[in-house]
Amino acid sequence: MRATLTTLILATTAGLALAACSAAPAPRSATSTLATESTSSSASSASSAGSASSAATAKPKPTLKPSPTASRTPAPTSAPRTTPTALPSSSSRAVIVPAGRTIVLNPGHNGGNAANAAAINRQVPAGFGEYKACDTTGTETNAGYSEHAFNWDVSLRVKAILQARGVRVLMTRSSDGGVGPCVDERARIGNQAGVAAVISIHADGAPSAGHGFHVCEDSRQPNGPAIAAQSHALTVAMHDALLRSSGLTTSTYLGNNGYYPRSDLAGLNLATVPATFLEIGNMRNASDAAEQTSPDGRQRIANAVATGILSWLGQG
Repeated sequence: MRATLTTLILATTAGLALAACSAAPAPRSATSTLATESTSSSASSASSAGSASSAATAKPKPTLKPSPTASRTPAPTSAPRTTPTALPSSSSRAVIVPAGRTIVLNPGHNGGNAANAAAINRQVPAGFGEYKACDTTGTETNAGYSEHAFNWDVSLRVKAILQARGVRVLMTRSSDGGVGPCVDERARIGNQAGVAAVISIHADGAPSAGHGFHVCEDSRQPNGPAIAAQSHALTVAMHDALLRSSGLTTSTYLGNNGYYPRSDLAGLNLATVPATFLEIGNMRNASDAAEQTSPDGRQRIANAVATGILSWLGQG
């Protein structure tokens, strides 16, 4: 009887405990709490944000566009050059130049000539059975700016302009620190097959009172009348371009109106192609020297030289 009563008491106690557990709410995990809060938040805002939510879905937030620079086709990269180069005048840009024409630029003298007297003084053929020194040192301004440096700088500027117009350019020397080449070797470079013309670039060293440029053509006809006629046309084109825009006048001390035919220049005597020889100002004259020593002045001169060459090429 006692055992039965004890069993009854224990059963009653267990039943009460079980009822209490059933009545208590089950614990909620962190995940289920967050999900519930999210669901509740969405539900509570659904009615107030209905139309706005639809608009947001229809019009997504704009995406930033790439900058115009990033999408622009990059400009072509030009060949490196040591000095800024301006294009020639608009009149020369209108000239139609046959693609691939070859011009030889002959910058006179060289920077190493003065230290190599024996090499440059040896005698070489100069045309018409004559001989002369391989090369010379050239002249300079009263302040010491050398002709060889002027010739080289102007030639590089002319080369850059011509190449930009599709003209193939050969130079008779590759730097301003070498020796020569001799005048007969320079002529051989110009006489290569496919060369349209040779333009020798120099400056003069006359008494300081005189100023201006002059252009030389051969006073004889070393390769017959046809080449002589083409050389004359080239000389006229160079003269006119220098007169228009080089910043220099025609020579006041030599020649006639900027023309000075000569018979003693090996580069002209030995040429088998059209050729001309430029004396671009008197380096001993203060006014001319100011143009020759100024980068802007040399650029004007180079533009004029390139314009003359392009004009002559366009005629052919």
